[in-house]
Amino acid sequence: MKRRTLLQAAAASATTLATPMIKAQTLPTGPIRIVVGFPPGGGTDALARVLAQKLQAMWNITIVIDNKAGAAGVIAADFVAKQPADGNTLLMAHINSHALAVSLQPKLGYNVERDFSPIGLVGVTPNLLICNESQPAKNVKDLIALCKQNPGRISFASAGGGSAQHLALEMFKLRAGIDALHVPYKGSGPALTDLIGGQVQYCFETMTSATPHVKSGKAIALAQTRTKRAKGHPNVPTMDEQGFQGFDATTWYGLVGPGRMNPSFVKRINEDMNKVMAMPDVMEKFEQYGAEDGGGSPERFAEFMRNETQKWARVVKEAKVQVDA
Repeated sequence: MKRRTLLQAAAASATTLATPMIKAQTLPTGPIRIVVGFPPGGGTDALARVLAQKLQAMWNITIVIDNKAGAAGVIAADFVAKQPADGNTLLMAHINSHALAVSLQPKLGYNVERDFSPIGLVGVTPNLLICNESQPAKNVKDLIALCKQNPGRISFASAGGGSAQHLALEMFKLRAGIDALHVPYKGSGPALTDLIGGQVQYCFETMTSATPHVKSGKAIALAQTRTKRAKGHPNVPTMDEQGFQGFDATTWYGLVGPGRMNPSFVKRINEDMNKVMAMPDVMEKFEQYGAEDGGGSPERFAEFMRNETQKWARVVKEAKVQVDA
């Protein structure tokens, strides 16, 4: 209810703020591309396409999704950081590229605060701890026992080394006192394909991309990783409820552009984003996927990213996580 009220208020505010300056402002003359750092089929791609479809209709300008997968989203972020700040190229930013990589990859080719213009937070989702139908352990307690009986042999997929899914696994391993086999993929889509096919056994996956497979029965949800249950999965218990107090490992998404974008143009996109996210059909779809608590100003999103960067820097240090640069 809080998210719905926030987005509806933001949309109303956007209408009242339609001053002559904003009305006179022009959008890019050519097609706009929203770069996504993961293959089609994952959560980042799904939410980007919902936004693109609605904004395209609102602006009457072609918007294309450009998937540049690899390095848990860092390749796409690095590409957008180097593009002209004219609004023609935007990025569906992700926790991986804009919070985790800062600590995991000290030789990053970009600086999050300097090289990007925050536009708006799209949503925060839990991860779902899921397995395929053939796995014997279908709750957290049994999974821990299985891992202890088979140290280093129970496989967990992730969307890539250093991804939010990977760090959720590392947090789980630390808290449960277990060893497990991490199998990184180039995105959620291929990871889920192999999970369902039985090539890997378990994974922490974004609720956005895991939901269709859980709803169809092809994947089974053991737990979710925010401290509150998401509206889209009210019957799936949290890790907190299953003995892991305060376990909070989320994935989030937001729209950014290259650094030094015109502030008035950033404001225009932000206001239209808020209008889109206040649409009942969009809200219903986002809530089904578990993407909640989005919306608000560019400044709110900038502060959110700073806080997330600091939080995960502590986790990376405590868990001694290392990935290939």
